[in-house]
Amino acid sequence: MSIALLVAISAPACVANDRAAGQGQVLTISGQVRNPHEVTIEELQRLPPTSVQISFLTGHGPEAGTFTGALLWRILNDAVLIDGPGKNARLRHIIIVTGRDGYSVALSLGELDPDFEGKAVILAYSKDGNRLRPSDGIRLVVPNDRHGGRAVRDVVAIAVN
Repeated sequence: MSIALLVAISAPACVANDRAAGQGQVLTISGQVRNPHEVTIEELQRLPPTSVQISFLTGHGPEAGTFTGALLWRILNDAVLIDGPGKNARLRHIIIVTGRDGYSVALSLGELDPDFEGKAVILAYSKDGNRLRPSDGIRLVVPNDRHGGRAVRDVVAIAVN
């Protein structure tokens, strides 16, 4: 990974951390999108809810539950992706999701796009019918992962590359 890409990936998280401190839960959508913007947990809750049951292993043992939130696909569609030229250019996008602690994970657009895998990846605000703890913030939930490495807590930035 080039240094320029690392800077591009980590920069939105730093900005979101500064903005979100003390202001509630806010995440930024940036990168190759026509409509970069911020999203609050209240805005996520106004979108059609999607619930997913997950069960995966963590460093502290198994975790299971039913998470409810907004589809990441919907959030990305609202931001309007900027595709390059060429066949299936849309599939070249990588989505980097970053938590307040700087932890980042990647998803391919093909995982989310209903015309391809259509995985119901959500930005969750509740678990088992209860609002997530403030320390969890907005949580990325990726169904069918065997390990919870992509279950980012306290999401503050989504960068489309």
